[in-house]
Formats: sequence, C-alpha cells, structure tokens
Amino acid sequence: MKIRLASTLQPDSIVDGEGIRTVIWTQGCPHHCPGCHNPGTHDFTLGSLVEVEEIKEQLTHLSGQDGITFSGGDPMYQPRACKEIAQYAKTLGLTVWCYTGDTFEEVLQNQDKRAFLNHIDVLVDGKFDLSQRSLDLQFKGSANQRIIDVPKSLKTGSIVLKKEYEAPKDYRNLYQKPDYLFI
Repeated sequence: MKIRLASTLQPDSIVDGEGIRTVIWTQGCPHHCPGCHNPGTHDFTLGSLVEVEEIKEQLTHLSGQDGITFSGGDPMYQPRACKEIAQYAKTLGLTVWCYTGDTFEEVLQNQDKRAFLNHIDVLVDGKFDLSQRSLDLQFKGSANQRIIDVPKSLKTGSIVLKKEYEAPKDYRNLYQKPDYLFI
C-alpha cells in the first residue's frame, strides 16, 4: 500500500501536538481553507507516493519521540494508509495525533475514516477559520477547532475535549522583567 506525502517525515516537532513528535505530512485536501498555512498540500496529484512499509521502517528507527502527528493536507482522505501507519506506531509505544478539516461527527460517518479514528489518541477537527484565528491557541489554528480525546469520546459516545488545551495561552506574559537588579 502507498501513501501520498507532501514531504519527508519531520521529527522533533513541538508545535504539532503534545510532547516531541514526528509529523507525517499527507498530500491532498479538499477543504482549501482561506488562510491555510499549508496550501501546497491541497493538490491530490502533487507530493510523492511512498510505500507504507517504508514509513513504518522509518518510525522503527526514531528516537526521542513521544508520538506521531498526521497533518497535511488532510490525512482523513488517505484513511487506509494512515490507519496502517497509526496502528504500527501504537505498537512502538507512540501516541497518535491527527489534524483534519472534517468534524468528528463526519469522520464517524465513513467506515474507512472511522477505522483510522480507532487508532488515534487525539483528533484536532474542523476547518481552519481565518476569522477565528489566534496565535494564543494551543495546537490549533482557529477557535472553532476542537482538540478531542478520541478513546474517551468513542467510549462515552459523546465528544470529550482535552480540557488542558482549551484555554488560550498568553505567550506575552511568560517572562516578566523584575523590578530590581542584583549586582
């Protein structure tokens, strides 16, 4: 089986989910969200076809990674290949995050996407909305997107959000200049 990728695997990301992650950039997205930060990944005919076994081999040799993140493009439009990679990543003890422009509810309506969803720990769902964009959001680009705990959501039958990422992070106040200086 092959997967169409926008680029090679990107290890050591700290912005595409919790911890240190390797990002798998899929090629192809039907959403074409205005303001998308990856418009080069929209065309389903670009990128390169790679054997899923090759990706799994690369994952085997990773070190210092907490997990993998599927991004793109929209990974939900290559659900069978992504499912196989996610399933393998879990056997390596890696967590799996996935970004999609589809909603959780839409994913549940498609058998192949649902099968992929069963191997995802965290799903960031919803189209990027430029009018709701904020640089203070954690692990998402616009306020309408949700960061979903997939196993809990599937178990309870209703969406369970990852509450620790709901509040905007004020990056401007991380460092406060002291009122005094030691000499």
